[in-house]
Amino acid sequence: MLTVDTLQRITEFNGDGLPVLSVYARVNPANRTDYQSQVGSLLHQMRAVADDPDLSHEAMVSLRDDIAAIKAASEQPQPDALGVAYFCCSGRGLFEQVELPRPVRERIVVDQTPWVQPLTLVLEEYHRLRIAVVDRANAHFWDLYQDEIEDRGRLRDKHLRKPDYAYGDREYETRNKVETLARKHYRKVVEQLAEDARNREFDLLAVGGHEEELPEFVDFLPRDLRDKLAGTFQVDPNVAANSDRGVLVERARAILEKWERAEEERLVAETYERRAMRAPAAIGLPECLWGATTAAIDLLLVQEGAQAPGVVCDESGWLGLRGDTCPICGKQTRETPDVVDELVQAVMDESASVEHVLVQGTRLESDLVAAKLRFPLPPAEFDQA
Repeated sequence: MLTVDTLQRITEFNGDGLPVLSVYARVNPANRTDYQSQVGSLLHQMRAVADDPDLSHEAMVSLRDDIAAIKAASEQPQPDALGVAYFCCSGRGLFEQVELPRPVRERIVVDQTPWVQPLTLVLEEYHRLRIAVVDRANAHFWDLYQDEIEDRGRLRDKHLRKPDYAYGDREYETRNKVETLARKHYRKVVEQLAEDARNREFDLLAVGGHEEELPEFVDFLPRDLRDKLAGTFQVDPNVAANSDRGVLVERARAILEKWERAEEERLVAETYERRAMRAPAAIGLPECLWGATTAAIDLLLVQEGAQAPGVVCDESGWLGLRGDTCPICGKQTRETPDVVDELVQAVMDESASVEHVLVQGTRLESDLVAAKLRFPLPPAEFDQA
């Protein structure tokens, strides 16, 4: 599974004079063996490079071993992923196979370091949710990421078992001590969350606990953590710690999905507002295809499931809805059953962001795509429609 730790580990690797081979292949859910031929075709392109006499003997041997290792891995049964990435430098002991939740463009790159740009862009689409179940003396942390939950430990503090046993002045002192211990505990929980947030261990926060205690704890959150707060939910911390995690996953997933749909609505509204204010924005396939061709797109919004036939020029990178000849270079175009997918891959190649929008009831449902632009679209001397 693709995680921040995986990306960081791969990014920090350096071949130290030996080539690093990076391979990306997409997986067709209808025929998961197709990707084996994709990988084989990509590796075939690299065989000539592995025989380059300008390479040192050590580099040639390492690269040949890389090709063999990736080919062997691609022939193994694959899990239910929509894309697979391989990173290999046999001479330095590197081999990483990363399953991707989104399809990627088939690519093979050889360099001194791993080519991780597609991983970074895929990772941006998924949010890691930190779940904190808190009461006045205990806290239990979990992370929910791509529908998998991971226990991140507990924090326990001193507390009074029966704060209501005293009377009169003693009762006041006891209750005051209870409040002091609770505040001290909440501060420790916040400090732990703040440290993990600084280390980029999570993107969003969900807090669970007793109904009467949730507002107490939320009031202790500083601005940076409050900005990450996706929602709260009621749960008995003792039950949450000892029962099936399915309850936690269900409630946390509901909070995450609600936050993501609201974020999608905000991005769609902002993009259409930019267009209304004559700020750089593109609406619909013709404009977005031209925006990708000219590398003008900063953020692409794609209605989930959007598809449309079109054409691609592999020479110039031009994308269009129709046309046998590229209007830029004059070369013959290639027909594609899904130009929206080609659009997404072209935008990712330019290090721009892509957001797949699941929310319904917006104008994006009919327009299919919209984009925030880095600069106004340059005029086209041909018809993009």
